[in-house]
Amino acid sequence: MTISIKAYVSDGSVLLAFDMPQPDQSFAGFAIERKPQGGAWSFLLNRISFTVGVSKATTAETREWTPSSEAPFQKFQWVDFPPTDNVDQFQYRVTAMQFGAGNALVAGPSATVAVDFKQDFREAYSDFRAGFTRGYLSSQAYAEKFHNADIRPAGAKTMDYATAPFEAQYQWLGYSARRLMFEFLDECVQDKSLRVDLFGYDLDEPDFIRGLQQLAREQRLRAFLDDAPLHTKAGAVEPLVYKSLAALAPGAVFKGHFSRFAHDKVLIQRNAAGKPLKVFTGSANFSVRGLYVQANNVLVIEDAVTAAVYGQVFDTVFNAAKAGKNAATAFKASELSKGWYEGSVQASTAVPKFHVSFAPHADSAVSLAEVGNAIANAKRSVMFAVMELDGGGDVLKALSTLNTRGDVFGYGITQSDSGISLFKPGSAQHGEFATFAYLSRQVPAPFRAESSGGAGQVIHNKFVVVDFDGDNPVVFTGSSNLAAGGESQNGDNLLAIYDRRIATAYAVEAVRLVDHYHFRMLQKQHPSTAPVTLQGQAATAPRWWEAYYQPGSNKYQERILFAGGVPPAVVKPAPPPVPKAATSKAPAKKAATKAAVKKASEKPTARPKPASKKPAAKKPAAKKTGVKKAVAKKAPPKRKAPRKTTATKSARR
Repeated sequence: MTISIKAYVSDGSVLLAFDMPQPDQSFAGFAIERKPQGGAWSFLLNRISFTVGVSKATTAETREWTPSSEAPFQKFQWVDFPPTDNVDQFQYRVTAMQFGAGNALVAGPSATVAVDFKQDFREAYSDFRAGFTRGYLSSQAYAEKFHNADIRPAGAKTMDYATAPFEAQYQWLGYSARRLMFEFLDECVQDKSLRVDLFGYDLDEPDFIRGLQQLAREQRLRAFLDDAPLHTKAGAVEPLVYKSLAALAPGAVFKGHFSRFAHDKVLIQRNAAGKPLKVFTGSANFSVRGLYVQANNVLVIEDAVTAAVYGQVFDTVFNAAKAGKNAATAFKASELSKGWYEGSVQASTAVPKFHVSFAPHADSAVSLAEVGNAIANAKRSVMFAVMELDGGGDVLKALSTLNTRGDVFGYGITQSDSGISLFKPGSAQHGEFATFAYLSRQVPAPFRAESSGGAGQVIHNKFVVVDFDGDNPVVFTGSSNLAAGGESQNGDNLLAIYDRRIATAYAVEAVRLVDHYHFRMLQKQHPSTAPVTLQGQAATAPRWWEAYYQPGSNKYQERILFAGGVPPAVVKPAPPPVPKAATSKAPAKKAATKAAVKKASEKPTARPKPASKKPAAKKPAAKKTGVKKAVAKKAPPKRKAPRKTTATKSARR
């Protein structure tokens, strides 16, 4: 018997997927070992065993951990979080464990795989970085590590409390999203030749505010801050931030909104001449909740072409506010709201292939048609983490009804009760889904002591990954909630990144979040009289692994997908509905247009030229929403083929 292991790398986490021929009744599960570069092998620990389980009465203090050589994992995939502070390279060895005489466990065949977090994710591109928060404030891990310590001082919220007592918590909770944000801001603060433009929504992180104040004091900051009721009501910190920044930089800080929200979370770095150089964007607000409570993601793009178009969006809004005009009216009237803009036409060693759109649009299909088409035409999988699925529009509807499709595997998490919920194994559901809402409404006993972080969303991500390991992988992410209303009423940005390594990282993040809350929900369902334990040799049929070999089951599709095979369609479903206006758009064939962004040497306030009036070949009754090209760039250098991370036996490494 042979065994294989495949590794998918993300932000400090790795998804390990296993496969093997169908086993017999002696198969107990998988033992996993990890070896850091220069270190020794050690077994990963399992939180359940054959004799010790977890239930809704289990607390962090009473939880027992068992080496997987004694308590093998009874799953065909596992997400690991190795200590990557000082080491980037690790090896993993997975061994098929079998029941021997007297229930003793015997090691069977094994396989190894190597991962490199620096090469495979963190520095996969020299000028493009992605990062995530942990989203684990409400967790037994936080309860164990920080004893549910508060993340801000008691009493009324302020914008200037001392953060030193919370530094360890902030580093752990904010993870790489926080690190990337402060690296960006600190670089701008320390280099006196740099200037910053800010789109701010939630804004109350004290150290971030202190950096903004320094920039404002030196007349190196321009800002447009949201002034929706959420940010002007009594007790909100945002009015204090606005007052402080406006006093330090008169005429350079404005507040306002679009039809609904100024919902972008964006920093634009410019040089002394005003040329945009770098962009920070994503779903994470510049707030305590955004970084230390919520599950979020961020991007840093050091690309003059991309920065230039972000700069033009900011100039349009800022100049309208400065002239006393309505930001929504001014922006919707500009070419910037009418299509997609190329960030990188072709992947290079610097940046992956991607493009970006800016809301609000006159028609939400300008941006959402491409997302809807990708979901409708998915060949293998759709993975997501979306704040809520009841915001309206075809994209959210397509995500909430993924369980009706048998042609793709779905994995996703949301916080809305009215959307998807956890489906029982063996149902018509082809994938795994979980909601976060039960934590606030049906909290089991051991979780009552967990920190909630206050009212509001915890699953705050807004990303969808389609066919992460297919021929045309794509991840959609940004500040957009992917709702039709938001794309027509909010100031937002949405990126489409057509790159396997980036898409894989986001797919692993979706699995990480689903698995975390899935296990919590499973634990909640089991009383202390019937805890969750591993299945022993004497367990009655069906065995835990049988569903993984039954065509038609979601476990079967999961095993084939993550193992790198091609799963057959489980059902012959009716073709999924295509969002309105989506039929007129073929993402793979982009309309030829004139340059959407002026050359970097020109003034930063210059508007992009209108799309060429010479349309591409028309189809009957078709409306083009083609992608606008950015400034011509030199041919990118050839890239080395991605390093394979698959091994089938110990000898094949």
